[in-house]
Amino acid sequence: MKKKLLLGIVSLLMATSVTAGTPEGDFQDYIVELKNEAREIGISEPILERAFKDIAFKEKAVKSDRNQPEKKLTLDEYIPRAVPKWKIKQANDLYQKHYKELTRIGNEYGVQPRFIVALWGVESNFGKLTGGYNVIEALTTLAYDGRREEFFKKQTMAALTILQQGHITPENMKGSWAGAMGQCQFMPTSFLAYAVDGNDDGRKDIWTTEADVFASAANYLKQVGWDDAYTWGRQVQLPESLDTESLKGLSEDKGKSLAQWQELGVRRLTGKALPDVDIEAWLVQPDDKDGRAYLVYNNYQVLMDWNRSHYFALAVSHLADSIK
Repeated sequence: MKKKLLLGIVSLLMATSVTAGTPEGDFQDYIVELKNEAREIGISEPILERAFKDIAFKEKAVKSDRNQPEKKLTLDEYIPRAVPKWKIKQANDLYQKHYKELTRIGNEYGVQPRFIVALWGVESNFGKLTGGYNVIEALTTLAYDGRREEFFKKQTMAALTILQQGHITPENMKGSWAGAMGQCQFMPTSFLAYAVDGNDDGRKDIWTTEADVFASAANYLKQVGWDDAYTWGRQVQLPESLDTESLKGLSEDKGKSLAQWQELGVRRLTGKALPDVDIEAWLVQPDDKDGRAYLVYNNYQVLMDWNRSHYFALAVSHLADSIK
């Protein structure tokens, strides 16, 4: 009797383990629900059939979403890794190679071309690292996982809309584990809001068409508030007497004119006076008082809208400054 009871418990545990580790059945039921929602917003049956063909639950995407880096790098460690010398050289070479097209797009959207190239380099290593995930598969997996279901369902519907519009085929819609797509790594909702046809061929192709990548990045920056009359900011020296905790941050009430920062004792990294320019600036110290300090302008805030990371915005800014 005890032996049968023990075997029953073991069998139950094994069955529970298998069920917990293989959510495929429930996932396929979830796909049915997503398809019904997609039909309601006008996604056609042929697109749904191709988009969801052989879709499976991707545990690897869930693990990537949940895993956090064990060690946070400082800016002094991060910047050389994110913007190594070889990437600076490539950025300058590609800037020259695409100079005519970049200049045309930069003039059209009011964005300095060096920032377009810098975003291209930081986001996807100039189109070389765009992700190999099936975007629909990754997004539906993360929606089903439930941690951020509403967000990823919205992205799934946006991705299906992109397919419906004919900008890319379901088989070629590749991206990161989170569904960021193409050489500028747009999420599907960002694609719908900002992607543009840069070469007038009738498609918005941020996967393989560089003109579309450049124009889409420039359009994003311009729509969010970029001003090509200015740069992003600069690294600065702070006086020891400055109460940085009460002054730093990107909130509206923390902004001051460069003249006001000058009066507070803030100087360029070289020790020279700040530029005599009438522009509002904010103090940021991503590594707190022991790390680098920057005075940043509104264009930096635009970069933060693209990716809410000071490290990202500063990597793009440093790479842009390295392009001549």
